Amino acid sequence: MRETLDVVIIGAGPAGLAAAVYTGRARLNTLILEKGMPGGQILLTDFVENYPGFPEGVVPFQLMEDFRKQAEKFGAKIETDEATKIQKKGELWQVFGVKDEYPTRAIIITTGSVYRKLGLPGEAKLTGRGVSYCATCDGTFFKDKEVAVVGGGDNALTEALFLTKFCRAVTVIHRRDQFRAEKILQERIFDNDKIEVLWDSVVEEISGEDRFESITIKNVKDNKTSKLKLDGVFISIGMDANSEFVKELVDLDEWGEIKVSQNMS
Repeated sequence: MRETLDVVIIGAGPAGLAAAVYTGRARLNTLILEKGMPGGQILLTDFVENYPGFPEGVVPFQLMEDFRKQAEKFGAKIETDEATKIQKKGELWQVFGVKDEYPTRAIIITTGSVYRKLGLPGEAKLTGRGVSYCATCDGTFFKDKEVAVVGGGDNALTEALFLTKFCRAVTVIHRRDQFRAEKILQERIFDNDKIEVLWDSVVEEISGEDRFESITIKNVKDNKTSKLKLDGVFISIGMDANSEFVKELVDLDEWGEIKVSQNMS
């Protein structure tokens, strides 16, 4: 039987590791559960240049490694497990993981988000076969190839710029007639000869048998469709809250995010 913990933090991204610094300094017996590598989504970025204290930018892995060391310095422990359910048991909470169960007096949920899907036929089947959600993870597989990035926010433009390090050509497909991303990212996109932008366009179909072959796009203003034959497509249309495992326990808003009070409880 596991000892009763003071706090279980679910998720070891920046928020979870930062929370662990505070609970550790309060001398609370703290365990962080993380199903993957500590660091979270930031590890999928190749470089961070908007984090205070690093005027020249910082490599995400090093930044998160420092986060982890600081949390552990104050006594927090990290365990690899995925929380699947939470139950109230008397005065305590029970966190159920794939590997074990964790009795605790309090829980901090910092599970972040997951990639939003287009929801098109063929998308799931061809994921990992030319359809990707992470340029940092898969970009090197497309050396000297032609790819598309779907989206118009910060992450989409960052992905497109990163892909120009490897790809021969990158087409950015955006449903509006202007980007929502930071101006500095937009400037870099427009200044890059490898990048072409298709405005007012959405992806209607993802095609391919054993591997991705093409996408069909529609112009939302004139409804004309066209097919683009490419080597790959990177989907970057936002994130969905990773809250499925607590939907029966807490109130969620329309975006699946946990509703909280002013004191975050």
